[in-house]
Amino acid sequence: MFDISAKTRTARVATARAVLAVAPDTIRLINERRVPKGDPLEVARVAAVQAAKNTHQIIPFCHPVPIDHVAAAFVPADDRIELTVTVKATYKTGVEMEALTGASVGVLTLYDMLKMLDDSMTIREVRLLEKRGGKSDFRTAGARKIRAVAVVMSDSVSAGSRDDASGRLIADRLRAEGIELLDCLVIPDDDDAIEQTLVRCADELRVDLVMTTGGTGLGPRDRTPEVMDRVVQCDVPGIAEAMRAYGRDRTPFAVLSRGRAGIRGRTLIVNLPGSPRGVEESLDAVLPAIRHAFPMMDGGGHDDATAGR
Repeated sequence: MFDISAKTRTARVATARAVLAVAPDTIRLINERRVPKGDPLEVARVAAVQAAKNTHQIIPFCHPVPIDHVAAAFVPADDRIELTVTVKATYKTGVEMEALTGASVGVLTLYDMLKMLDDSMTIREVRLLEKRGGKSDFRTAGARKIRAVAVVMSDSVSAGSRDDASGRLIADRLRAEGIELLDCLVIPDDDDAIEQTLVRCADELRVDLVMTTGGTGLGPRDRTPEVMDRVVQCDVPGIAEAMRAYGRDRTPFAVLSRGRAGIRGRTLIVNLPGSPRGVEESLDAVLPAIRHAFPMMDGGGHDDATAGR
């Protein structure tokens, strides 16, 4: 199975359609409720719902998904029956296979119940009509380039006694996301150094994003949150809350992080934990939202930020 442990939960929707071609007399028998095995539409509706909920037991590499809703709708015509299945879930992976499986089993159930009456039946298509809620839906289409600086706050790294793994992780992830990384700075856990660096990035370099790592714990030299009071003009608490919530699902120690996020001028500053694992998990949690922030900071709304999606 594909590893989805790093993904975040989002609202997912998928709709699939299956078409069964039948003889006109078969449609008439259905409408007159003269099918010997019972009402094929209602039985197929139950079969479609059941199949969607149990897709992981039918398709080997599908994950078990906590389904929130399944709807199966039929549209009988003169020579065919169209079945549309819509599946909704709030989870880490999409539900297109659940919708396709529901439509497939639903139309096969129709075939089974009608085969004694119509040997001309043909399953014409089973196809996905729509899916929403995946990673691509949260990419900002056509957005301007984002310019960023990474700042490593660590006495030991700045002194050369410890390797800078966390800074490299930030740099690699930002580049992978298509964000232009101007520099990766290393400074000690010193209040004045932190303040001067963040102010310079926002006021002089005028970068869009500053990602810091380190100084967010409970140690005597962990001063990043306090310095943020002197730097940012407004907080963006949801970013820090999301990082802690995401991390807490993976380790209880995540609740000890005091990282913050805020805006100075037109620059978003985000404090990540100091550990490589904390950095990686925090970026998994908030990168989609961070991309969405810049069109809003430019004066657009949510619709502008997702235009062209």
